[in-house]
Amino acid sequence: MSSTETSKPSALFVCVHNAGRSQMAAGFLRELSGDAVEVRSAGSMPAQLINPTAVEAMLERGIDIRAEQPKVLTDEAVRASDVVITMGCGDACPWYPGKDYQDWELDDPAGQGIEAVRPIRDEIERRVRGLLGQLGVDPVA
Repeated sequence: MSSTETSKPSALFVCVHNAGRSQMAAGFLRELSGDAVEVRSAGSMPAQLINPTAVEAMLERGIDIRAEQPKVLTDEAVRASDVVITMGCGDACPWYPGKDYQDWELDDPAGQGIEAVRPIRDEIERRVRGLLGQLGVDPVA
């Protein structure tokens, strides 16, 4: 488990800009875990704002990520997380022995229209549901 006071499992989603894929994944994990998982997201080179098409795609599923802000990836976030899921950040993600690292190859929604972002969103949801199973958490939705 992480070094926090709770025994909740924790997950960190990392992509380059922390504006699309990692934000959608974090939104799904927060929603589907019902607060049973500590959720973080970050980017190796964070954007100024979240991708508005990613926000729109998530709103279609009833998940509001508008209040989220892209955050810079820190060693502390990696150390505090049980599982680190990378999404195209390459070698920018710090590596620590004993961490569960997973790389999710997903298309980047940046610059894409809603029709292209929906299948990315749906694949992220599928993978987050699988992650819940790995963490031993039943989805609430």
